[in-house]
Amino acid sequence: MSFVPPQFISQIPAVDRGTADAQPFGIVQVDDSGVIKMYNRWESEMAGVPVSAAEGRNFFTQVAPCTNNRLMFGKFKDGVAKGDLDSEFNYTFTYKMKPTNVQIRLFRHASSATNWVIVGLRAA
Repeated sequence: MSFVPPQFISQIPAVDRGTADAQPFGIVQVDDSGVIKMYNRWESEMAGVPVSAAEGRNFFTQVAPCTNNRLMFGKFKDGVAKGDLDSEFNYTFTYKMKPTNVQIRLFRHASSATNWVIVGLRAA
């Protein structure tokens, strides 16, 4: 069972900043190269990175370089290249924060060609 409610996934093409900021998990919309288009409040507060410092920068190499590896960025690039990305896994963020155990869902909405990194806390 995913930590992301199915009703959120079904509304992804219409998610705006207000909707994203109202969620109890991190939402990062990125383009096909990983540049952040939207960075929600939850993610900003959890990571300690202001929205203004995140949007327009590459999530995998500039904002969260601890994700620039095969498990995270590699899976993202492969999914984007195939046009099919829906993967959920456990991860530990370590950049600019104490190690934080999270759940990650990498998702590409095919018809809108939008990519999403969704982050939820998990028990240690």
